[in-house]
This record gives sequence, structure tokens and C-alpha cells, in this order.
Amino acid sequence: MGIKNLYIASLESNAGSLLVSMGIMQLLKSRIEKLAFFRPIIEETSSVDNDSHFMITHFQLDQRIEESYGMKLSEAETLIAEGKENVMIERLIARYRRFADQYDFVLIEGLNRSAFDKALERDPNLIIAKNLQAPFISVISGKEKSFDQIVHEMTLEDTAILHEHDEHLALFVNRLDEQNLIRLRTEYSHTNLPAFFIPEIDELNMPSVGEIQEALRCEHILGSSSSLERIVRRPKIAAMNAEHLLEHLQEGDFVIVPGDRADIILTVLGANYAKNFPSIAGVLLCGGLIPSQPFLELLHGLDFDTIPVLSIETDTYDTIVHIEQVTSTIRPQYHRKIALAMRGFTDAVDETVLLGRLKAPQSPVMTPQMFEYTLFERARKRRQRIVLPESGDERILHAAEILLQRNAVDLILLGERKTVLHHAMKLGLDLSKATIINPAESELNERYITDVYAMRRHKGMTINAAKDALAHPTYFATMMVQSGDADGMVSGAIHTTQDTIRPALQIIKTTPDISLVSSLFFMCLDARVLVYADCAVNLNPSAAELAEIAIASAKSASMFGIEPRIAMLSYSTGNSGHGDDVEKVRQATQIVKQRRPDLMIEGPIQYDAAIDPDVARIKLPDSPVAGKATVFIFPDLNTGNNTYKAVQRSAGAIAIGPVLQGLNKPVNDLSRGCEIPDIVNTVLITAIQAQGESV
Repeated sequence: MGIKNLYIASLESNAGSLLVSMGIMQLLKSRIEKLAFFRPIIEETSSVDNDSHFMITHFQLDQRIEESYGMKLSEAETLIAEGKENVMIERLIARYRRFADQYDFVLIEGLNRSAFDKALERDPNLIIAKNLQAPFISVISGKEKSFDQIVHEMTLEDTAILHEHDEHLALFVNRLDEQNLIRLRTEYSHTNLPAFFIPEIDELNMPSVGEIQEALRCEHILGSSSSLERIVRRPKIAAMNAEHLLEHLQEGDFVIVPGDRADIILTVLGANYAKNFPSIAGVLLCGGLIPSQPFLELLHGLDFDTIPVLSIETDTYDTIVHIEQVTSTIRPQYHRKIALAMRGFTDAVDETVLLGRLKAPQSPVMTPQMFEYTLFERARKRRQRIVLPESGDERILHAAEILLQRNAVDLILLGERKTVLHHAMKLGLDLSKATIINPAESELNERYITDVYAMRRHKGMTINAAKDALAHPTYFATMMVQSGDADGMVSGAIHTTQDTIRPALQIIKTTPDISLVSSLFFMCLDARVLVYADCAVNLNPSAAELAEIAIASAKSASMFGIEPRIAMLSYSTGNSGHGDDVEKVRQATQIVKQRRPDLMIEGPIQYDAAIDPDVARIKLPDSPVAGKATVFIFPDLNTGNNTYKAVQRSAGAIAIGPVLQGLNKPVNDLSRGCEIPDIVNTVLITAIQAQGESV
């Protein structure tokens, strides 16, 4: 039987216990349905404990902040000082058990050892972990330490934990410089204790503009909310004239300037949009001076909204002092820092080893959150090359940075290199790890033109028509996939569905066992993920086509860890109804049974009988599908499209898709109203399709 909890703690502050907690929680989220986060002891604070707030909010845990900790540090130290350590432990156990009984697994993060009274002989975290019967993961900081110091600290930590008779599950050493990182990964060996080594990630130690705004209580007068994620590498006082200032601007500068210096404000914002100048983090107007309304309207009119402009009452000197005191944290809204932290964890960890040590129970149900976290995990294991032809769209670039920082896929962006990188720079994005190809100048272009002409000349295509076709980015991207220069394509943020699908049908074509391309949506409800098909492509499929949609959807469901139980939907159940529409569904069900007798399928069946066990017991009591269906096949596009939208809006479900199926190689379409998470999920799904493996 697997363990039900895990205790993580560090020896000193800023060692990275939150980063390790994030990484392990993500691993658990892909396997366990009911998870919780608990901190036995937290420091005195007037605000909410940051780690608890982050973990509960980011991972969407079903718990309240106030129940996520046992007691405050002052209370714990008072009890220890009075010789009442047992009372402290009893209170923590009681609080923990009332809380933990509601969940399948609890991840516990202790307060760093240095926060406690230095006079304490024993580490309170080890005492608490032993009494909560929680295996222990220790986190050590390698910052500014020699190799010998780090190894000595690792040995002492392992000895201390074993002396407390607690199970030492694993050890993390974080914030390592490159030399120590390489040496530890090469030379460290321990027969029993897995150790994982994480490099220093500089950006995690730098505050964002949003953190400075919050800490200094600045007014946000210009720039989008997403611009507050920009990382501040250094504050820079603009005390010279505008012309000379330009010579000193550097990447990530946070420019501090009096609010009445319109010349400098306009200069630094304008420089951010020039291709030959670095991208600044933001502008802070000090002295309580705010430019006139006409000047602010000018800035809006020049589309400077990607750069945050803040205002503060203090003067330049006091402002600099206060900025230097702002500490960097990871907040739920800072997607860039989250992606960097997650990548640091996943690059360092052998998940098979860690999960083998954890022996955490696997949930039999695929919940929406499990589905989402599984996407990243599976895509990253065997990275695929996904081409994105719409690099001019800001949403695509934001999604690309997240995917690259998470090391989930290798991305190819189509467009003129300088233009793409300049667009990214204006947005404060790092796309340095993406491959950027300009189709008009690519050496691939002539080969693709020749290949398309050879493929389509029997349809009347001329060589000039082939050239015109390849001038369209989605056609070029489709040829990249067909030729093996990319493993999959995602398009549709700007282009129409036809722009995406037509080249795929002409060039990539369908698999040998499927004669048509269809679509599905992964419908993420509160407690499970369902498959709806076809809701986007085929208008009125025949019985044979409906059967193919069902078979393809079952394959797609299996590929993403959903056991296929197929409901062939109709307005009647079993033999209760008659008519052409019901007969079509009945015939399609029989075709599937003949072609794939291994699949669980029921049809015709009404939606309520397919999803509700109580209704199923009345209408189809002996069916292995009724009441437990996971794959819902709609009889026509009108029914499917309206149903998925009705469920999405009325039940608050997240609809991921449409995901195309039936093609020889993966191509997927986006909605033109898509948001950044939609793009990220669709790219991950495309990468997993390209892997061609089921869970």
C-alpha cells in the first residue's frame, strides 16, 4: 500500500522548498484525485502565508487557506521553551488528522530549520514528520558553498534524519553554480538515498514589476496586467538627459524618473519598441508626479501598453532603498516564474525513481486536473517538434515561451526572424530556444514546391499554383509535417478552420483504416474528463462514418489515459425508438462491434442513460457502458456543437479542442477566440499525438 503523506523541509531560508513542493505536487496531481497541502508551522505574518496561498491557488486544491496550517511559530516556540513539546505535537497531530482524513494524499511543507530558535538541539521538522508518520524530503541550498561543504551538509542531513528514525525519501540540493552542479551529478553516489541537483535560476531571485508595485504600494497607470510579470534585473535612475540615457539602457532595467520628465518617459518607452535597443522592465515615476492626461493619452495612442508604468509618492533615493528590499517570490499570477521553477525541477528529477520511492496510490478516475498535468508530463518525456505558423499573434508568443520554459516541446515559429524576436522583446518574452524559419527565404521552400506539385498535379495544380500555395504559412507548415521536418502543427488563432484543415486533407491525408477526418473535445468537468465527438467537422455523417468517428475517438481517449466506453447518442435508448436517425446510430453501433469487438460500446442511447447511473439502471441495467460512458458520439454536427457549448457554458466545463483525429500526422485547429492556456494545451496534445503512444 502506498504512503499517504510526504514532508518537505529545508535547513535554511531561500533554499527552494517551495520549488520542490511545486514539482512534487505536479507529479502527484497527474495521479491522485484528492490532494491537499499542509504547513504544520508558519511564521508570524499579517498577510496570508505565501507558500500555502500559492499551492492552494495554483494547483486549485479543494481546501481553505485557514485550515492549511497547524500553528504559528511563536506558539510552537513557547510550548517548546516551556518543556511542552508533547503538547505541541499533540495539537499538530489533531489538526492534521481532522484535515487529512478528507484527502487521499497530503503534501506537507515544514518551516525552514533556521527560522526556529538556534538553541534547539533537535530539528522540529524531523520531530513533526516522525509523529505524522511522513517520509522526509530535505532541501539544501548550494548557493555560495564549496563542493566539500555541500557534500558534508548532505551527509549530516542524512545522518540526522536516520537518527530521528524517520524515512529519508530523497534529498534535493538547489541553487547550485554550474561547476558544483556538474561535479555533483557526476561524482555523487549513494546506494540508498536518491539525490537531485537543481541549478541556480537567476530570474527566480529577481522581483517582478508586480512584486515591486505590491510591496511599495505603487499606482499602476499604464500597461496591461500581464506586463507586471516582467522581471526587474536592476533599478536605474534616469538622472541625465534623454540622449545620454539611451547609451546606458540595459535589458531588464527598471527606470526610475520624476513624473514630470515627459522627455525621458517618452524616450525610454520608445526605445523599447526600437529593434536596436534592449527591452526594459518598466518605468517608475517618483515624487508623486503624474504626467498630464493628454500625455498619457499620447502613450496609449502609441500602443505602449506592453510596458508597465507605475507611480509612487516617495523621492528617488527612498524609492531605490525600498526597491532593494523587495524580495522575490513565486505567485500564482506569475506564469513565467512558475514555468522556470517547474523546468528546474523536471530537468533535475528522475521521476521514475522518485515515484517509485513515493509509492503514491494511483486514482482510477481521470480528473480534469490530472488530465492537465499529465499533458506536460507526457509531452516532456519524448519532446516533439511542433510548428506554429502564426508567430504574429501575441497569444501564440506567450504560449510559446511557457512551453519552451517548461521544456515540453521543441517549437518552430514561422516568420521573419528579426520581426518575431522584436515582437517577443516588446512583450518581454524569451524565445531564444525556438527555431524561427522564414518560409520565403528557407531552403526548404523549393523542395516543398516541387513535392506539392508532384502530389497535386493530377488534380490540375500548376507549378505556379504550388508556389502560391506555399506562400501561405499554414500550407508551408503542413509540408513541414508531411516531410518530417516537424512532428505536428497547430494553427487557427488567426486563420480559419478551413485554412488549417484543407492543406492537411490534401497533403497529409487520413490513416489507412480511417476514411475521414473528425474532431473531438476533451470536456473537463468538475470530477472527470469526457470525450465528445464530432463537434466541429462532419455535418451529417453516415452510419459508416459515424462508426469511424467512434473508433477514432476511442483510440484518442486511450492515448490520453481515458478508458473508452462509447455511447452512440440518439433521442432513444435501446429498442424504444424508430426512425431514420435512430436507425443510423443503430447501424453505426453494429459496424463498430464488427470491426472492433474489443471496444465497449452502447447504442442507440440517450445522454442521460449514458452518463447517469440511476437512469442507466432503469433503462439499460445490464450495460457495461450505460451510466459510465466516457466517449460520447453525437449523430450530427448540429447536436454535437450545441451540446458541447451548452455543457461548457452551463456546467462551467473547460473544453479542450477541437482535436483533429484520423490524419496520418497530427495537425490541430485553434479557435480564433482562444486564450493562452488553450494554445498551450493544444500544442501539448499535438505533441502527444505525434508520439503515437497510449498511456
